This record gives sequence, C-alpha cells and structure tokens, in this order.
Amino acid sequence: MTSGTVATAVEVQLPLKVVRRKIERVGLAYFAQRRQFLAPGGVERSESDEKLEGVGEEVDISYLKSLDPKEWKDQDHYAILGLGKLRYEASEDDIRRAYRRMVLLHHPDKRKAKGEEVIQDDDYFTCITKAYEILGTSKPRRSFDSVDPEFDDSLPSQNDIDNDYFGVLNKYFTLNGRWSEKPHVPAFGQVDAKREEVERFYNFWYDFKSWREFSYLDEEDKEKGQDRDERRWIEKENRAARIKRKKEEMSRIRALVDLAYNNDKRIQRFKQEEKDRKAAAKRAKMDAAQAQKAEADRAIREAALAKEKAEKAEQKRIEQIRIEREQQKKLLKKERKTLRDKVKDCKYYAKNDKDQLKHMEGTEKICETFNLAELQALNKAMETKGRESFVAALQTAEQKIAAELEEINQTQAKKITSSAVTPKGVKEVKKNELWSNENVQLLIKAVNLFPAGTAQRWDVIATFINQHSPGNTVLVNARDVLNKAKALQNTDHSKSSLKTQANDAAFASFEKSKKDVQTCKDITLGEETTAQASKENVKQNGVDHKLNNQSAKQNGTAPAPAPAAPAAAAPAPATNGSSGGGAASKTWTKEEQALLEQAIKTYPTTTPDRWDCIAACIPNRSKKDCLRRVKELVELVNSKKEAQAAVK
Repeated sequence: MTSGTVATAVEVQLPLKVVRRKIERVGLAYFAQRRQFLAPGGVERSESDEKLEGVGEEVDISYLKSLDPKEWKDQDHYAILGLGKLRYEASEDDIRRAYRRMVLLHHPDKRKAKGEEVIQDDDYFTCITKAYEILGTSKPRRSFDSVDPEFDDSLPSQNDIDNDYFGVLNKYFTLNGRWSEKPHVPAFGQVDAKREEVERFYNFWYDFKSWREFSYLDEEDKEKGQDRDERRWIEKENRAARIKRKKEEMSRIRALVDLAYNNDKRIQRFKQEEKDRKAAAKRAKMDAAQAQKAEADRAIREAALAKEKAEKAEQKRIEQIRIEREQQKKLLKKERKTLRDKVKDCKYYAKNDKDQLKHMEGTEKICETFNLAELQALNKAMETKGRESFVAALQTAEQKIAAELEEINQTQAKKITSSAVTPKGVKEVKKNELWSNENVQLLIKAVNLFPAGTAQRWDVIATFINQHSPGNTVLVNARDVLNKAKALQNTDHSKSSLKTQANDAAFASFEKSKKDVQTCKDITLGEETTAQASKENVKQNGVDHKLNNQSAKQNGTAPAPAPAAPAAAAPAPATNGSSGGGAASKTWTKEEQALLEQAIKTYPTTTPDRWDCIAACIPNRSKKDCLRRVKELVELVNSKKEAQAAVK
C-alpha cells in the first residue's frame, strides 16, 4: 500500500454468507473525494484531525509570537497548548490531542505554505514542542505542576476569614488538597459538621504528606556539568534548595491548618461542650461525695447518739448497782454496829475474862462471815434468846471459816499435785538438792553480775550457775532461777541461817582488811585519804553484807549485826614485798582498783619492769597481788562472755 492510499473495509453482501474484507480504493471518483480532505497547504487531513478542532481553547497568536524559546522555564506550558483552564486536571489524551491541534495550526511547514516567514532558530513552535515534552511525560509534568504559576501559595487574611469562614477555608483546603499523597482528602465541612468529621479532618491535615517537589526550579542542570565532581556539586546544591523549599511548603500548610483551627467555631463549641461535660461530671462527683459524706456523718451521729444512750444506760445501771451496794453496806454496817452494841451491852455474854476475849473475837468473826439477812435474823433472835443465839451464831461463823480454809487447802493441794506430776522418763529433782547454799550464793553473785537489761538474763544466770556449781550434778534452768529469785525476794529472811554466815564472813573480811590497809612508803596518803578509804571499805562490806543476808535467809538463821565503822587507824608501815598469802585474800577497795586501772594506763606494755612500777603505785600491794587481780578480772569477763554465748 502506497503512502497516498488508505485501506478501508467494505461490506459485500452475498446471498449465502457475509464476509468482511479490506480492499484498496482506487479510481477517479476516490481521488476526487480525497482532494476534499487535504489541508489548504496541501497537507493531508485525517478524520481524527477533525475531532481535534474541539479540544482545548484558542491561543492568541500574538502571545505565541511573544514567547522566547530560551526562556521556556518561565513559560506557562498549559497556556501554550491551550489547556489553561484544565491545567493539572487535563488527562494525557487531552494533552496529546491539544498538541496535535497546535501542530496542525502552527507547524512551520503549514505557515510557510501560507507564505509566512519562519525563523527556524527563534520560532515559537519550539515552545510548543517543549511544552509537550514536559507535559507529555509524567515526571517532568509533576515537577511543573509542583510550581504551577497559576497556583496561589498565599494564606487567607483574618478579614476574609471573619467575613466568610467556611467559604474561604473550603476554597483554600480544596486547592491545597491536590498535593496530598493520600487519596480521598476529607472535606472541610460546614458549621453543622459532626465532631468525628471535624477531628478526622484536622488529624489528616496535621499529619499531611505532600508530594510537591521543586526540582523544576533547579538553578542549574547537572547534565551540563563538565565532569563528575561538578555534576555532584550541582546535585548537592539543587538538593539543598529543594529541601529548603519543601520545609517552607510544609510550614505554609501547617500555618493554614493552625489558622483554620484557631478560628473554627466548631472546635470552640466542642471544647465548651467538653468543658461543660467535665464540669457536670465533676459536679455530679462532688454531689455524690457530699451525699456520701452527709450519709457517713449521719451514720456517725446516729452511732454516737446510740453509744451515748448506751453509755448513759450503763452508767445509770452501774449507779443503781452502786447505790444498792451502798445501801447494802450501810445496812450491813448498821446491823454490825447493832450486833456489837448489843454484845457489848451484855458484856459479850462472858462468864470470865477468857470467854470475854473469845467472844470479842467471835463477834468480829460473825460480822465478817454473816451477810445482811443473817445479821438481821441474829439481831432479832438476840432480843429474845440472847446468849443462846449468840453462841449458836459464833459456832456457825467458826464452821464457815473452817469450811473456807478447807476449800483453800484442797485447791492448793490440787495445784501442788498437778505441778508435782513429772513426765515419764524424767528424773524428779528435790528442791533441797537443786538449791544448795553454794547455788544460792552463785545465784546472788550472778544476779549482781548480770543486772536487769541483760539479753536473756535468766538463761545467762542459769548457765553461769551450771558452769560454776561444785559437783554440777543437777542442772538448773531459767524458770528455776526466776522462781528461786522471786522466792528469795518474798521470803522472811529473819529465819535464814545464811544471813548469819554472810554477816560473820563480812565482818571477818572487814576486820582483816582493817588490819592490812597500810600506806606505801613512796606514795604518802594523808589521814583524810586513809579515813575515806576505810569509809568506802565499810560501805563495800555493807553491800556484801546486804547481798549475803539475802542468801543467808534461806536457812532461817537470824541476820548478824552489821559491822560498825572503825575509827581511822594510823597507817601501819608495810612493804610491797609482803607475803602473797595474806594479800591475795584481802578484798580490793575502790581506791585500790582505781589506782590499779590508772597505773595500767600510765605504764603501757612497752615499759621496762612494768608490773613493778604498777605495784609501786598501789599501797600495800605487791607485784604478785596486781597480777593476780588482773587475772581474776580477765577470768570474770571471760566467764561472763561464755555464759552469754552458751545461752545464744
């Protein structure tokens, strides 16, 4: 088929079967008809070209001729193609047909055929071609649409918003909604929009994502770079400019949304409704709390009133009982006085002094044992029978006393029997074997050694007694120690034999210490110091006397008299080298103990002949005495620690 022919399909009707075939048109009639479709310049026109005449709008030829091909970047490509009204809403087919229409009307060949002078290098048809190159491709068109010169980037003024809030903002949000990456942009709505719709609208715009980009405004084309480094530098500069414009665009969108939100009457109404709802809820909560508090106060008042009534009733009952008791006491006192007076007037119905004394005691027994009714009956009977009634009442009182004593004895016997029952396999320990004189002395010593406040005091004392008891055949526990201590505290010490022994031992110790106290030659003590030492010694022995008296009372012996304070004796000369036997048995006084402690502090372990120096500072004490005293103190402290450790 040649270039000047067009193949068309002709339907041929056959008697039997219809077949569609393509045939080539030839002949004089065809060519005559064909000439009617040729353009005035001789260019062939197709049937589709006739359809293009209704696409787009007419473009002023003077506007086209004013275009400079070199300034294509500043030109409105939609207006060049006659799509100034459709713009970004124009489809690809609209752009293609508009371009073909412009080619049919403004192609240089057609204009030359009409006799128009055409300059190839500076012809406006180049702008048409460039416009189609940009709008006919998706990416360049997107870049151009992002900087559409007809788009208004401004924000509405406050005056416009005040005049027509919903109309103005609907317009602006509709215009800017074209940049959204997400489809289905929510509408701004009207004054009667629901709260959910308004919140969805602002949530969408506060999280708005724009596809708008500004590569069309790049100042330089990186493809024009001479080398790779220059192209990278151009790309870097262009990217920085795009990011800056993108930030400005998002700030503009955010400012538009803030402007709408701050002036939205619906938001103000919703906030007021929310505020009213919260206030109503708070008010209801406060009312409920006040009602609950009032109910609680009412219940408290009722409970207080009920309690007050109950207390008053109880007080009244108690007062009534007290009054009755007082009356009973008064009546009882009156009857007793009557009985005493009657018996006294009758000289106690006695025949001799012995009977009188007996009947006097019997009168008191009757007063103590008889109740009011019995006393009244007795006084009434004595008016007629006299001595006979009194003697019978005396016998009745003695019988009552005997019965009460018998009951008390039986109760105590039961208690003793129940406490005396020992478990099977447990050896019964006699009380005399458990608390010998030595154990009692150890108990007194331990009580003074472990004062009140010691942790597990009675267990510690029991352990101390078990460790130091001679023979150690029977062990004591904390309960035995506590019971014995209470017994010693409540026992009549006038019948204890230990008291006499303790007093004798204390007086002997006092006499011995009185003879042995002497003054050292190197350390001269005055008469006042000697008298004070004797006084303290007597005081110390008095304390020992008191403690030993408590233990001595166990055996029921009479306590020995306390030693008298001796007169201040003149110090007898003695040497530090006195025999160890007498010094060892002598009691250390407080002054000697203080001197020993001070000397130990004065002469440390590094001092040569330390114990000789210490002994020289203590009157009438040798080196051996000092060493023995320190050893005793160490053993005493160690035994105390062992006793406490054994309890733990």
